[in-house]
Amino acid sequence: MYVIDSHYLTITAIVTVVYQFIFFVITALFKFDQVTDFAGSTNFVILAVLTLVLKGTWHFRQVVLTSLVVVWGLRLGMFLLMRILKWGEDRRFDEMRENMGKLVVFWTLQAVWVWTVSLPVTLVNASNGGRLFQPADVIGWAMFVAGFLVEAIADQQKLLFKNRQENKGRWCDVGLWKYSRHPNYFGEMLLWWGIYVASLPVLKGAEFLVIVGPIFLTLLLFFVSGIPLLEESADKKYGNLGAYRHYKKTTSPLILLPRGVYGYLPKWCKTVFLFEFPLYSKNLPQETTVW
Repeated sequence: MYVIDSHYLTITAIVTVVYQFIFFVITALFKFDQVTDFAGSTNFVILAVLTLVLKGTWHFRQVVLTSLVVVWGLRLGMFLLMRILKWGEDRRFDEMRENMGKLVVFWTLQAVWVWTVSLPVTLVNASNGGRLFQPADVIGWAMFVAGFLVEAIADQQKLLFKNRQENKGRWCDVGLWKYSRHPNYFGEMLLWWGIYVASLPVLKGAEFLVIVGPIFLTLLLFFVSGIPLLEESADKKYGNLGAYRHYKKTTSPLILLPRGVYGYLPKWCKTVFLFEFPLYSKNLPQETTVW
């Protein structure tokens, strides 16, 4: 028999709102948006550690999941902070710095993202730990480790690529980026779905609805602030280049696949099974036919 204290949902919501509000004020007052991604990533760490300590049962499942979130959050937070401090302003905020309404919407969405995606870990830490060792634990941890490695390796490969002067003005197509146009997002989705799977032994009844966490993350990256924005930016920069158009046609948008496989798949198959949505090419210039 195990019990989940619903008060933890309220506590994590309050902490998230306050934490994000502090960084929102910094951004709004000083036009300093370099800390945005850091604020999001570290918020996950705070919620995981806070709920673990407050409950104090220290079940192996709670300790492992909290440790995984801490490692992911600190790695990603520091990586994004160092990257933006080196490169300067975050271009996502070019239209927001002078538009308070858009800024409020962004920070509200970030708070919802953190709280919602953290739900599986919050409920695990708010419980008494759940049943003993289960196959779901191993499967979930394996998914997390695989996703974490893909995300970290992809981030590092792209950073090294962009830091080389000879690659200036080129899109990244090395390493994992040869097999996916967004391998880092693939890794992030995989690791958070892994967290959800590892939380299954604790959940019961309506608590399974915390699946909304990884679903929300997936939809966000698919249709809002992830892939669409980067595809639009790349299409505007390189859309008239034949090499880029070939890269886009032969490289999966998300799931790692050899180009020799993906490039020959029919369009309907790419859309239905591999997430090549028309949305990702709406800004790609039309090919011109020479007669």
